[in-house]
Amino acid sequence: MSINTKKFAVREHSRVELKKWPTCIDPIYESDEDYQKILKERVKQLSSQQELLYASNSYAVLLIFQAMDAAGKDGVISHVMSGINPQGCDVTSFKHPTPTEIKHDFLWRTNLPLPERGKIGIFNRSYYEEVLIVRVHPEILRAEGVPGAEDDKSFWDERYHSIRGLERHLDRNGTRILKFFLHLSKEEQRKRFLARIDDPNKNWKFSAADIQERAYWKDYLKAYEKCLSATSTKHAPWYVVPADDKLNTRLIVSQIVLEALADLKLKYPKSPTERRRELLKLRKQLEKEK
Repeated sequence: MSINTKKFAVREHSRVELKKWPTCIDPIYESDEDYQKILKERVKQLSSQQELLYASNSYAVLLIFQAMDAAGKDGVISHVMSGINPQGCDVTSFKHPTPTEIKHDFLWRTNLPLPERGKIGIFNRSYYEEVLIVRVHPEILRAEGVPGAEDDKSFWDERYHSIRGLERHLDRNGTRILKFFLHLSKEEQRKRFLARIDDPNKNWKFSAADIQERAYWKDYLKAYEKCLSATSTKHAPWYVVPADDKLNTRLIVSQIVLEALADLKLKYPKSPTERRRELLKLRKQLEKEK
C-alpha cells in the first residue's frame, strides 16, 4: 500500500505544534503477514537503490533519527535497512559527548562520520541533541564552556542558523538529508517502559534515568517544536512520523527513503567506448578457454 508521505513532512518556515500531529494513524497494512510482505518488498527495493547509489558514486544520503526514549529508532534502522549491503551503509549512534568532543564546537564530532559519496549514513541521534537535551538541561550548556553562551532565544537561534548552514553546505556538495522525528505518545512510552521491566531480556534497555527524563516530557516537546520549526528546509526536511505503531512507523520511513532515492534519478555509469572494447577483448579471451 502506498501512502502520501508529504503529510508527514514539516513545511519550511511553518510553526510546529506537536499536539496537532498524530502519534498513531490507521494501519497501512491489513495484517502482520501483509506488513511482512510490504516490508520485504521495500527492503528489496532499497537494496537495489543502494547498489545504484554506490555504483553511480555521485550522491551520499544522510538519514537522521531523533525521538523520545523507547520510540523505536533502533527497530526502524534494523528492520528498514536490513537488506542493505553493509559496505554501503554506516550507522553512528551519538551518546553524551566525551571530554575531547566538548572542547570543540558542537558540530565537530558529527563531521567525521558523515557519509561519503555512494553511501548511506545513518545518525541515531545527532547534532540535534545540542538543541534538544542541552536546551532542556541548561546545566549541560554551562558545562560546555562556550564563550558568552546564555540560555536565551538569541543563542538557540544562532545554533539553528549553524545547523541550517551545515545542511545547506552538505546538500550543495551532494549529500541528501532526510530527518525523522518519531512521534511517540507519553502513554505508549509508559507501556513500553513497563514491557522492558517485565521482560528480563529487555531489562538492559531500561534505567532510572529514563524515568527521570520522562519528567521533562513537556520541556522536550517544546524543544522539539522549536527545533523542527527552525530547521526543516526544502533541502533537509523533517518528517514527523507517528510512532505508537512500530510496524506503521517502519513502513512510512521506508517509503520516504525510497521516494528520496528515486528522486535522485540514479543510473549505472556507462562504460566509455575504449572500456567497452577492452571488455569485449577480455570476453573473447574467456570464450577461448572453453
